[in-house]
Amino acid sequence: MYKLLKSIKERDPAAKSLYEIFFLYPGFHALLLHRVANFLWNLRLLFLSKIVAFFSRIFTGIEIHPAAKIGDNLFIDHGLGVVIGETSEIGNNVLIYHGVTLGGNTLKKGKRHPTLENDVIVGSGAQILGPVLIKS
Repeated sequence: MYKLLKSIKERDPAAKSLYEIFFLYPGFHALLLHRVANFLWNLRLLFLSKIVAFFSRIFTGIEIHPAAKIGDNLFIDHGLGVVIGETSEIGNNVLIYHGVTLGGNTLKKGKRHPTLENDVIVGSGAQILGPVLIKS
C-alpha cells in the first residue's frame, strides 16, 4: 500500500502528502476495495465479491469488476465514471483519467475487454472496447 501511495504522489503534482492521497483520493480507495473484491472472487465467493465492488462503486464513483486483473501502481486520477470490465487486464504503472471505459463488445464468453500493457496512459473520456491490446 505504501508503494502505491508513493507512486501516486510521484505522478500527481497536486498531491501534497501521502495522508491526503490515503484519505481523499477515490482512485486509491477503489483500488484497495478492488483488491478485497478480487481476493473474494478468487476464493469463488462471487456474490460477496460483487457486493464489495458494488459498495466501492457507490463510495468512489469508479466501477471495477472483481475479476479484472490489475498490476502494481495503477493511478486512477479524477476517477469519476471509470469502468473496468470483467476480463480487463491492466499492467504496472498505468495512469487512467476520469470517464474511461474498458468495456466489452460481445456477449460471448471469453476475453471481451481490453488489455493495457505497462506504463500506458489513457486520457479522459476514452472508450476502449473489445479484446484489444494497448501498448505504451
